[in-house]
Amino acid sequence: MTKISIIGGGGQVGAATGLRLIDLELVDEVVLHDVVEGIPQGKGLDMYESEPVIGKDVRVRGTQKFEDLAGSDIVVVTAGLPRKPGMSRLDLLAANIAINKNASNAIKQHAPDSIVIYVANPVDLMTYVCWKITGFPTSRIVGMAGILDTSRFRTFVAMETGFSVQDIQALVMGGHGDSMVPLTRFSTISGIPVAEFIPKDRLAAIVERTKKGGGEIVELLKTGSAFYAPGAAIAQMCESIIKNKRRLLPCCSYLNGEYGFTGFFFGAPTILGKKGVEKVIELPLNDEEKAMLKKSAEELKTQVQEIEDKKMYA
Repeated sequence: MTKISIIGGGGQVGAATGLRLIDLELVDEVVLHDVVEGIPQGKGLDMYESEPVIGKDVRVRGTQKFEDLAGSDIVVVTAGLPRKPGMSRLDLLAANIAINKNASNAIKQHAPDSIVIYVANPVDLMTYVCWKITGFPTSRIVGMAGILDTSRFRTFVAMETGFSVQDIQALVMGGHGDSMVPLTRFSTISGIPVAEFIPKDRLAAIVERTKKGGGEIVELLKTGSAFYAPGAAIAQMCESIIKNKRRLLPCCSYLNGEYGFTGFFFGAPTILGKKGVEKVIELPLNDEEKAMLKKSAEELKTQVQEIEDKKMYA
């Protein structure tokens, strides 16, 4: 029996992910774990009761017990405090590390053979902390960030050009936040570079909007952050793993020399298959792209070093 568990499954992102997984009918069972009593059970039952209407057959159940993670092929961690207006991603760090400890120790104990998809922000650092706590191979821990950032970029290009989002491909690398690196040179519309359709100044504006895409949603919602697009991005990663599609997707993956960096998780083109991260693909970047990526990496390395210096995960 195949199974995906979502820690934080009672929250907006977790519930949106659960719905996407049902639509894809990827696994036999989806478990929604959450600390708030009744919420995952209620949402899980509501989702299950929708299946006769939509013609799907996936068992869904909610729980407060970490023991129910047992047997999971994938554990998705969406549990964490949401970003509020005026709050930087790093403001979330200490509080979400505490949540990370509970989740990661539970995964290590109850789902030791699972692949972990980390989602809670700041995702680059949270994925690193999860790795340090679980001790899992880096191939079995990956963060969701680049697919979401890329999807936002693709959406904004579609809004600018009027072309279908289905024909737009894009690539965003680096950290998840203001230091991300949307690579316009590798972004196309049906294989044609986006620069052929969008003036340089407008393309630069789209890049900036992409970098601030999460904050834009936060400002509009006032009391929360994005959940529909993140849920879709998580489901795409799960599908590539469960079906062994080996899709090339921008993910927060461990770097071991790729692009000249080692020792942390960073947004890069990644092949995802049944064993998790199969390979990080290195692209032939030009000097300008290398400089942007180095700046993003240096910022992240500094933050990782602070976590190590203070042993914040211990």
